[in-house]
Amino acid sequence: MIGYVTLGTNDLQKACAFYDALAKELDTPRMMEFDTFVAWGKPGGQAGIAATKPYDGNSATVGNGVMVALEAKDKEQVHRLYDIALAHGGTCEGKPGPRGDNFYAAYFRDPDGNKLNAFLMTGPLG
Repeated sequence: MIGYVTLGTNDLQKACAFYDALAKELDTPRMMEFDTFVAWGKPGGQAGIAATKPYDGNSATVGNGVMVALEAKDKEQVHRLYDIALAHGGTCEGKPGPRGDNFYAAYFRDPDGNKLNAFLMTGPLG
């Protein structure tokens, strides 16, 4: 079980504006805040997400093949999360739409280039 995912940032203020907007749509508050680290989530809830300046002091870089998936409650929320991401400095990696028979998703990157998606399972896998 994943407790939380941490993504590096070179601009914590910009990252916080991006993730605060997504978290608001998902009704998920900030859970922890430090000078170099902010986490969103609900204690005892689903996995959370955090943005941090790297501990070693070097620049944050993007992990190739790494992606964080945000579970939406319906297709409309997939669209809203995608729109919120783009309105807060994110970039498009795939507009909202079906991906196969039972998966609906939108793909985007945060201002630091970390890849995310908003998704909904629309039926059983198989």
